[in-house]
Amino acid sequence: MSEISLSNKRIAKNTLFLYMRMLVMMLTALFTSRIVLDVLGTADYGLNNVIGGVVVLFSFLNSALLSATQRFLNFHLGRKDYKQANVVFCMSLNTYMLLSILVVILGETIGLWIVNTQLNIPLERMYAAQWVYQFTLVQFVFNLLRVPYNASVIAYEQMNFFAYISLVEVIAKLLVVYLLYITTFDKLIFYSFLYTLVPLVVTFVYKLYCNRHFDTTKYKTFWDKVAFKEMFKFSGWSLFGSLANLFAQQGLNILINIFYGVTVNAAAGIASQISSNVYGFISNFQTAFQPQIVKTYAAKEVKRFHKLIFQTSKFSYFMVIVLVLPILFTIDGILEIWLTNVPEYTAIFCRLILIFLSIETIMAPLWMSVQATGKIRNYQMLMASFIFMNFPIAYILLKMGLPVYTVWVVRIVVNMATMVARCIYMKKNMGFPLLLYVYEVIVPILLVTIVALPIPIILNYFISGFWANLILVWSVTLVTTILDVYFVGMNAHEKEMARSMILNKIMVLKSKF
Repeated sequence: MSEISLSNKRIAKNTLFLYMRMLVMMLTALFTSRIVLDVLGTADYGLNNVIGGVVVLFSFLNSALLSATQRFLNFHLGRKDYKQANVVFCMSLNTYMLLSILVVILGETIGLWIVNTQLNIPLERMYAAQWVYQFTLVQFVFNLLRVPYNASVIAYEQMNFFAYISLVEVIAKLLVVYLLYITTFDKLIFYSFLYTLVPLVVTFVYKLYCNRHFDTTKYKTFWDKVAFKEMFKFSGWSLFGSLANLFAQQGLNILINIFYGVTVNAAAGIASQISSNVYGFISNFQTAFQPQIVKTYAAKEVKRFHKLIFQTSKFSYFMVIVLVLPILFTIDGILEIWLTNVPEYTAIFCRLILIFLSIETIMAPLWMSVQATGKIRNYQMLMASFIFMNFPIAYILLKMGLPVYTVWVVRIVVNMATMVARCIYMKKNMGFPLLLYVYEVIVPILLVTIVALPIPIILNYFISGFWANLILVWSVTLVTTILDVYFVGMNAHEKEMARSMILNKIMVLKSKF
């Protein structure tokens, strides 16, 4: 079997494991979030969401270093340079230890100032907010220290581990929900405390697994100036993009709190919960491709490098539209069944965020390809300039009195402009075959979308009755969108691959019975 065939088989296997993980995590998240909202109430749920947003303000440092860690591990493993991969891991862990100290310092100064003076928090819940903030800060530090181990698992493409570790997380989160029901303590404080224990357990399991299976994750105390300089240079430029994304995500969440209060933050939190679960399916697919994208670039396999980018962009969108389109037209019914009390603006937030994610899924393989090259200075400065505009534009529009959901309309428009700028940059600076990308990726995407939209619009207009509308619109839209992707979106080779995979699965099932 050729190396390319082995790589494709590995990608398919890893995608399956990641989907299994995501399915378990999604069902658990939807179940627990409903109960938590019911137990905490809308105000405390929104308060927990906005406090978490303040801590995530410091994640721009983490995001920049994560990109560097993942890129250099993938790159050196692609070249089978295991000694240098171990250097990258050790230096990454050293850096994350230092970063944890910095986060605590920033959190206990700037972060506390934001919580105490800038957020719109009811006075009677300020005491609880202080505890939630401290626990959330501890959670963040544990998650930071796990990053090098997480990056190593992805670099080695051991995605089955993600499926197994999800069981640990599921059990822990279900236990948290049960204890939340029976406790007599302040439920918001107790909930935050219990959720602090989850990343502690998960980080410990990651460390045990990596030390047992990968020689490159054996930590040694040293400081490599060359490796640090190389990683810091890469992450330093990634910092621009991380800061911009930070303001576009958590900055907007804080703006919502300042202008509208914690109740609307609850709506934003629920919408983010739904969108993150939908995007989780797509990011799992992309995570399976990411190591191969970097490794093919390191091996100088240019044609396969471009082909992987095309395939990941195209099929990421197809997967997201199959999930998103039924949700867009039935979200009101879904929310009514899922939640006992649906906060105002939740449905419109969900729709706009899902539209945003549909665009975002197309772009992810593009920034993966730029990171693979390691030459990201000009790219990050250009992208950050576009993305950063989300915050000031949203602030101005909210100040003018426009509806709160305007912030997500802004994100959609800015994201589309960023996508165009990203494609032009890659063509000029990386020799990216832009016309071929448009023909093989963008055109099929547009055709699938145009063909798919009329059916749910017509069904939603003519079918009345809560359950009839929910069931028929959802099921018919799901089936017709899948058929649309197959007949309109796929070329002959892709159809043949899809048929072959389905037939193989059927044969495997028959052999077992």
